Amino acid sequence: MITRKALPRRMFLRGAAGAGVALPFLESMAPALASAAASKAPVRMGFVYVPNGMDIRNWNLDYEGRLGKMSRILEPMTPHKEDMTVFGNLTHNNGRALLDGAGDHGRCCASYLTGIQPKKSFVDIKSGVSMDQIVANSVGQATRFPSLELGMEDARQAGDCDSGYSCAYTNNLAWRSETQPLPPILDPRAMFERLFGVDAGLEPAERDRRNRLRRSILDFVAEDTKKLQGQVGPTDRRKLDEYLSSIRDIERQLERAAKDNAQVDPGMAQPYGMPADFAEHFKLVTDMLTVALQTDQTRVFSFLVTREGTSRSYREIGIADGHHPLTHHMNKPDLMEKVSQINTYHVKQVAAWLEKLKSIKEADGSSLLDNSMIVYGAGLTDGNRHNHEDLPTILLGRAGGAIKPGFRRVYRRETPMSNLFLTMMDIMGVKGVEHFGDSSGRLNLNRLDLA
Repeated sequence: MITRKALPRRMFLRGAAGAGVALPFLESMAPALASAAASKAPVRMGFVYVPNGMDIRNWNLDYEGRLGKMSRILEPMTPHKEDMTVFGNLTHNNGRALLDGAGDHGRCCASYLTGIQPKKSFVDIKSGVSMDQIVANSVGQATRFPSLELGMEDARQAGDCDSGYSCAYTNNLAWRSETQPLPPILDPRAMFERLFGVDAGLEPAERDRRNRLRRSILDFVAEDTKKLQGQVGPTDRRKLDEYLSSIRDIERQLERAAKDNAQVDPGMAQPYGMPADFAEHFKLVTDMLTVALQTDQTRVFSFLVTREGTSRSYREIGIADGHHPLTHHMNKPDLMEKVSQINTYHVKQVAAWLEKLKSIKEADGSSLLDNSMIVYGAGLTDGNRHNHEDLPTILLGRAGGAIKPGFRRVYRRETPMSNLFLTMMDIMGVKGVEHFGDSSGRLNLNRLDLA
């Protein structure tokens, strides 16, 4: 007779000072002889948005069908061809002027997840409820955080940021209501404390003192950890050890970033704990996001890598020019080459993150990436032309088997991006949504009769 008692899925390691560490899915969380449906991992959905369009010449593939040779910008994704879908002809018509004049950066970001043309104003803002929040309202009750909004570049939330469009449009992807954007978390330490509840609510000075004196959060939950390790099998012990090691690594990254920032001129406006190096910063954010997804603290996220219209430079790869000015290259080869290098650099970071997502195994043997669908792309096609058709868009993951990746899928010209979002809402189990934004139907993400 099998009498093994299952661990609860929402189990936390508890410790002193309010420390709490959520656990990943373990074999021990599935009851003995449980059905496959009961132990199936949940599907996660997310969006990783990069600004200012692409050097589309070096992004687009010149074929349709099964993925083969990748373009220059997508070349870092070659090891992940069987885990990705590359789209063609998806369009955001409501990112266009439509008689409202200049302001493509404000419109493209505000309309990206809403499918709605924002009101041209820097005071009386109005957009629409973003699709990630529609999903969060449907599935968020099962997780600690209905959604997470993340970013890497500090920016204003008010004022005029693009030809009469509010900074709220260029600096946010997620919208809770027509008039309420959800600003991304920018400080990695703030994100860490939100996920683990460390020092929540303290004044900045007291938090700084605690940071200098406190031990690792894992030290606080050591007793619970030791007890749990005696209750699970060898596979779960190994998985638990790998997971806790990843948290320790995040703590080390935060400590290193804090030490580096302590040497910066105090006059510089740089959030505490934010790495200056782009790749290091991206890895820190995605490492924490991975923990949140792995432990089912959230199933929905949006990640505004840098704000729309950003003039951030990339000295890490030898580019001192601002990103936005470079995209207004007027077809000058040297400037276009720098845009390609920046675009490729971004994709390279995503490819490294995918390796991590693929390495994390869930209780049913699938990977975290297998059970995810993550859109990567931009709200502008070409930053020089400011156009909104055939947007650079890829979809990463299999969504628990709902998507057949490994293809370049080209749809009719002017196919609304909202059609993809409507399809993703279906996959996430959202009921009763027949129309979203400017949608005209749903996309077939599983056709196998392509060359």
